[in-house]
Amino acid sequence: MNSRKEQLAAFNRLLDIMDDLREKCPWDKKQTLESLRHLTIEETYELADAILDNDLPEIKKELGDVLLHIVFYAKIGSEKKAFDMADVANSICDKLIDRHPHIYGDVKVDNVEDVKRNWEQLKLKEGKESVLEGVPKSLPAVVKASRIQEKVAGVGFDWDKPEQVWEKVQEELTELNDEIKAKHKENIEKEFGDVLFSMINYARFIGVNPENALEKTNKKFINRFQFLEQEAKKEGKTLSDMSLEEMDIYWNASKKYFS
Repeated sequence: MNSRKEQLAAFNRLLDIMDDLREKCPWDKKQTLESLRHLTIEETYELADAILDNDLPEIKKELGDVLLHIVFYAKIGSEKKAFDMADVANSICDKLIDRHPHIYGDVKVDNVEDVKRNWEQLKLKEGKESVLEGVPKSLPAVVKASRIQEKVAGVGFDWDKPEQVWEKVQEELTELNDEIKAKHKENIEKEFGDVLFSMINYARFIGVNPENALEKTNKKFINRFQFLEQEAKKEGKTLSDMSLEEMDIYWNASKKYFS
C-alpha cells in the first residue's frame, strides 16, 4: 500500500487539479454548492451500492467520486472566503478528539454502548437541545427510523431485551390486522408505519442493518425477476402471456443462482 507521504502527495495532486478545473473548465467554473448537491447524493448512493455488492474496485472508484465532491465544496468555500480544505479537515479532527475522551482524555469506557452514550451526552453539552437534532430531515425513512432509535437508545430510552421488542412487533401487527378488518384506511397506514418502525427497532437488537437488509432483498428480487424474463425470452414467450404457474417454474429455477 502507499506510504503516508504518497497518500498526502496524491491528495495534494487532487487539490491542484481542482484548482485547474475551477479556473479553466467551463462546467466546473459554473458549479455552485446547490448545483452539486443532487450529484453528491447520487454519488453517495453509488458508493452504497458498491459496498453492498462488496465490489472493492468499484468502492475505490466511488470513494474517489465522493472525495472529489468534498474537495469541490471546499474549493467553493475558499472562493467565498468561508472555509477551505484545511478548515474542513481540522474541524472534523477537533470534533473527533472532543468526542473521544476515552482516547484523548481520562474517560473510561467498557464497551461500544458506553462510547455511543458518551457521544450523545457530549453533543448535548455542546449546546444541542435534543439528541434528535442530528438526524437529517431528508434521510430515507428506513435510515431515519434506524438513526432515531440509535440516538434515543444512546441516552437510555430503550428496551432491555430483544424479546421485549419482538412482543412489541407482535402487538403492532395485531393492531394493524384489527384496523384492516375494520377497513379504517387512515388507521391502517398509521399502524403499518408502527409495524415498520418496530421491525426496524427489532433489527437493531438482532444486529441487522434494516436498510442494507432491504436493499439486498431488492437486488435479489431484481436478479431473480430478470432471470425469469431472460429464460422466458429464450423460449419465445412474454410474461404477459404466461400464467403465474408458468412463471413460478422460472422463478424457482432462479433461486439456484440468486439466493
